Amino acid sequence: MLRPKEGLVIDGFTLGSCLHKGGFATIWEVTHSAHAEPLVMKVPIILDGFDAPTIVGFEIEQMIVPRLSGSHVPKLVAIGDFSSMPYIVTEWIPGGSLYQVFETAPLGLEELIKVAAGMTEAVADLHGQHVIHFDLKPANFLRRQDGTYVCIDFGLARHEHLPDLLDEEFSIPLGSYPYMAPEQYLRQRDDLRSDIFALGAMIYELATGRQPWGDPRTLGKVKRRLWKDPVPPRAINPSIPEWLQEVILRAIEVMPSLRYQSARQLLFDLNNPSQVKLTARASKTEQDGFSTVFQRWRRMRSVRRLSQPIDTQSQIDQAPILMVAVDLSPSMDALNERLLLAVRRILSIRPDARLSCVNVIKTARIGIDQATDDDGQHLHVRRLVALREWGASLNLDEGRISCSILEGPDPAAAIIAHAHKNGVDHILMGARGHSATRRYLGSVSSQVVSEANASVTVIRLPVRDTNDQ
Repeated sequence: MLRPKEGLVIDGFTLGSCLHKGGFATIWEVTHSAHAEPLVMKVPIILDGFDAPTIVGFEIEQMIVPRLSGSHVPKLVAIGDFSSMPYIVTEWIPGGSLYQVFETAPLGLEELIKVAAGMTEAVADLHGQHVIHFDLKPANFLRRQDGTYVCIDFGLARHEHLPDLLDEEFSIPLGSYPYMAPEQYLRQRDDLRSDIFALGAMIYELATGRQPWGDPRTLGKVKRRLWKDPVPPRAINPSIPEWLQEVILRAIEVMPSLRYQSARQLLFDLNNPSQVKLTARASKTEQDGFSTVFQRWRRMRSVRRLSQPIDTQSQIDQAPILMVAVDLSPSMDALNERLLLAVRRILSIRPDARLSCVNVIKTARIGIDQATDDDGQHLHVRRLVALREWGASLNLDEGRISCSILEGPDPAAAIIAHAHKNGVDHILMGARGHSATRRYLGSVSSQVVSEANASVTVIRLPVRDTNDQ
């Protein structure tokens, strides 16, 4: 088997300098006559001893990476066979990993939320492609020049539609100890909420400058997180707002059923802090006392499994983010009633769903300096009040519903951007039925349907209910 070295040519790729050498693989700068863009080659470190984890992990990565697409993963260029030299060639994303960012923690609140939301959005995209990463850590995130976060290193990952070779081959937990979920310690490799735990642990580190359970070097110390809680973030950094502590401590709950049930729900709370429902977690200032920890230890010391997960798509479907675009014009009352009915139906079968209600102010209509209507009322405030009144009839807890007034010259673009930012799974919107305005609003709904990265349902009134029958 060939060994990678500078100047080696394999399958048309010429190896340049070694960019990184890790415990399991090396990363090389490579060029190819058929590819003008910068490329990198990842080659596993295979020695003469026991290298089964490295070999199996690289096999997994070679199976998963070709099945991934989108901006949150590196673009695949080529894969090399084990018969000569195993490798994976992808686009080169310059700038280094987030490891350098974490070295500067704690971050200011604005930057913290930006980084946390970027990582969470990337993980949500992975889950949507049926992949659980199982080794999320700062070094496994890159950031494109446009700010998009990219997940790398899928050697411990699991694709729901592929055999889990690691589960079949090894009997010890695998992962990065500071961010390993409790169920990973118990060798559960079937729950996307393990990635939620890792995200929560990293957000804790960004907020405090510390890892929630320190830097354990043995599995025995990893096991302690089954019963021992971390120091509350606000006890370390009092400038952390209560809503963020609520988010962090919910994400790193021991029991997966108590965490966020999807990365998109975590992303929603990061982007909408005013909508986070505060519990006792938010105001906690000390670790649990000896008696509480001892009782947890008695329950957890012999536990073999924490939860019974379902497939990734079902987990996502059970906890979706719904967005409903509401036209508050008086002539739309009948249609808005039908929107309410549609929302109620969805919420009845998806009890964990979050609802984002939006209304759009088309700025080109009111002008740059005009912020009030003809009666002198502030447009944004008046519409926000009306939107909240519309949503109040759903009788949802405050933590499950948010109301936002969007502004922009293109209503469809505003709706699409808000949906993307908040990881929305399903958009509901109305379209007017009478001929005078159908053409305009129809174009908005058509644009949302064609461009949004979410399912879209357009509600119309039956012909018999319109004025032009």
